[in-house]
Amino acid sequence: MSVELTGADITIQCLQKEGVDCIFGYPGGAVLFLYDAIFKQDKVKHILVRHEQAALHAADGYARSSKKVGVALVTSGPGLTNAVTGIATAYLDSIPMVVISGQVPTAAIGLDAFQEVDTVGITRPCVKHNFLVKDVSELAETMKKAFYIASTGRPGPVLVDIPKDVTQQKIKFVYPDKIAMRSYNPVIKVHTQQIKKAAQLILNAKRPVFYTGGGIILGEAATPLTDLVKTLNHPCTNTLMGLGGYPATDRQFVGMLGMHGTYEANMAMQYCDVLIAVGARFDDRVIGNPKHFSNEDRKIIHIDIDPSSISKRVKVDVPIVGEVTEVLKELSKLIKASKIEPDNIALKEWWKQIDLWRERDCLKYDQDSAIIKPQMVVEKLYEITKGEAFITSDVGQHQMWAAQFYKFDKPRRWINSGGLGTMGFGLPAAMGVQMANPKANVACITGEASIQMCIQELSTCKQYKLPLKIITLNNRYMGMVRQWQEFFHGNRYAESYMNALPDFIKLAESYGHVGMRIEKPGDIEGALQEAFKLKDQLVFMDFITDQTENVFPMVPGGKGLSEMILV
Repeated sequence: MSVELTGADITIQCLQKEGVDCIFGYPGGAVLFLYDAIFKQDKVKHILVRHEQAALHAADGYARSSKKVGVALVTSGPGLTNAVTGIATAYLDSIPMVVISGQVPTAAIGLDAFQEVDTVGITRPCVKHNFLVKDVSELAETMKKAFYIASTGRPGPVLVDIPKDVTQQKIKFVYPDKIAMRSYNPVIKVHTQQIKKAAQLILNAKRPVFYTGGGIILGEAATPLTDLVKTLNHPCTNTLMGLGGYPATDRQFVGMLGMHGTYEANMAMQYCDVLIAVGARFDDRVIGNPKHFSNEDRKIIHIDIDPSSISKRVKVDVPIVGEVTEVLKELSKLIKASKIEPDNIALKEWWKQIDLWRERDCLKYDQDSAIIKPQMVVEKLYEITKGEAFITSDVGQHQMWAAQFYKFDKPRRWINSGGLGTMGFGLPAAMGVQMANPKANVACITGEASIQMCIQELSTCKQYKLPLKIITLNNRYMGMVRQWQEFFHGNRYAESYMNALPDFIKLAESYGHVGMRIEKPGDIEGALQEAFKLKDQLVFMDFITDQTENVFPMVPGGKGLSEMILV
């Protein structure tokens, strides 16, 4: 027989029913009853961050690395507005999250009460859906809906706004076993006829390319993708968000594509005759200017769970809406059973051309420099961790070097803000990753500008004994801003020079962590080895790198993928 519980107790019971074991948050007046409910149980662990933005990024990193829904809890007013950046970050990268926000009592809503904001209105553009719960009788069903919406179809953050008086009201707790929503029915079954058309195009292709994005990671499709690509002997490229969806060490992987993609990946995209896009959205940073996207006539197959993503920026010939895993399995089955013989002679010539593009060695850098090159730091990190670490990043040059030089062979090991490009993401995201994977090596590759956005989270790391390894590629500039100013603004470095940096070593030590400053290329490997031997401690490594180093290749804004700057 069900008993009466407060709205606060019901909220926490709902989290337990959904299998949530960890949430990230920061208390405040509107959520005190929720925090009291957390205190009275031990199944859901709460991680106290030092800023609400960090709570969202930590829940985000937890979700990306664990296949679970991330959960964050914030108070009303400034608690919610501080969280918006993290909500938008998750929204643009399609990360499944449930955000619980406190609200002023229902009778005070709309009266400019203390710490009141229009949460539903503010977050509407950057959530998959949001709810305002005005009666405790609606709470359990709303929470069930929130988790369902967040985790199905194209995932995304869902916000549940709970007024303070609703957390106090009592009712008998009944959690629905399942939910049916007339207005929300994500596509499950795939269109077999469209898959047949795709199979025929693929088997007749002379210059094919698989272009795969974050949907491969979110849809758990790395295995069927790899199986299909290996069967066909086709080249495969990943977007920034798709890294790890196909093994980076495999010969058929031509590297990341896009603004800072490899020469061979971008040229293959431009000159292919059949482009198979899977879980990707033809983003502006990926394909450049759509007017210049293609140097040859070609056919495009686009597989995606979200129908609104198809033909949004680039018109496609064979659209397939469905779960990418199921589509790829069905496609693979049809291709293996087909009597059409692929044109192996043409494919051999295509690989010959790709290998010629590879010979440009577009990622080469000066390995004999007397100053630390950031690329070398990432390469050494890859070697020492044997490619097995979880890597988070902030946004900028260091992010691109991490993507280019750390070879991700597995999905969910590369955690970064792709769509919103959020500085400050890396450290709190790494906290979430470490909570989800307590025994794993977790490294945050960052810059001296980005790390300061959420550096207060070093305190959270100390409280919960999170042994992260922070690798700061410190060039004393907002590196990517400086690079654009050099290329396109006549070397006018307006406000991009960081000439008042803290002593990161002393700062890390003041929080109770280990700090290292590395200034010579010969010391890189030893420092990294020493850091990773300290299994139970956070180590902040400040690598003093070449201030003039730029990220190449680079496709300038408004240009096509074949118009790369290579040196």
